[in-house]
Amino acid sequence: MGKKIVIVIQARMSSSRLPGKVLMPILGKTLLYRIVERLKLIRHRAQLVVATSLEPSDDVIEQEAENIGVPCFRGSLDNLLDRHYQAALAHNADIVLKIPSDCPLIDPRIVDDVLDFYFQHEGEYDYVSNLHPATYPDGNDVEIMTIACLEKTHKEAARKLELEHTTPYIWENTGKFRIGNFVWPAGLDYSMSHRFTIDYEADYRFIKRVFEELYPQNVDFSCQDILNLLQNKPDIYQINAGYAGVNWYRNHLDELKTVGAAQTKTIAN
Repeated sequence: MGKKIVIVIQARMSSSRLPGKVLMPILGKTLLYRIVERLKLIRHRAQLVVATSLEPSDDVIEQEAENIGVPCFRGSLDNLLDRHYQAALAHNADIVLKIPSDCPLIDPRIVDDVLDFYFQHEGEYDYVSNLHPATYPDGNDVEIMTIACLEKTHKEAARKLELEHTTPYIWENTGKFRIGNFVWPAGLDYSMSHRFTIDYEADYRFIKRVFEELYPQNVDFSCQDILNLLQNKPDIYQINAGYAGVNWYRNHLDELKTVGAAQTKTIAN
């Protein structure tokens, strides 16, 4: 028997910047549907789980997960580390992936590439991501951890940002965990210049336009397909260009040891 891979997609309706974003429509389906659809295209065999909170407002996410045909785990609203860990336990995970629900343009090939790297070095790392440092366009976030790594983190992490963002305790404690990073083989770094994630209304318009342009011809369009589209139609890139490089790090630079000001931006006026 191989190791069981569980992909946990954390989603909630109460997003502070764009409430209800996971149920916003993309070509007649929800944004949550679209990310699940893309993750189902990976080569590796994995169990997908939507992890939401116990808040009544998130009943609609549980219903949507049922409509999509993936299990839904419900747990703490604010302690996402606990929610992630409990969801992994509930599905008997050996290896756990954290994929944010705000990444509906994630390229299945990139998920497979990071998983391939992990398995090529199996036993060498407790945690592997493509984020430390990041090189891919924002919105292709893949974090892989062993269940033992997640369990240790769950037991030891205490700071608010560690509980809210699930994995900072891991990559902030290089002495406690064996950490690996996968960089874009193309040798490029678009992590601060290209934004394929959703936090703002402009991001939604960008993502919707990309799907409208690419999905009808190829449901399995790639990161490179998106980059080619933006090269040919720079007006699409400009839709949310003002938010490129803007991420949650900017609010925690005084608390994070392994992330600096060069890895985040403030919102352009």
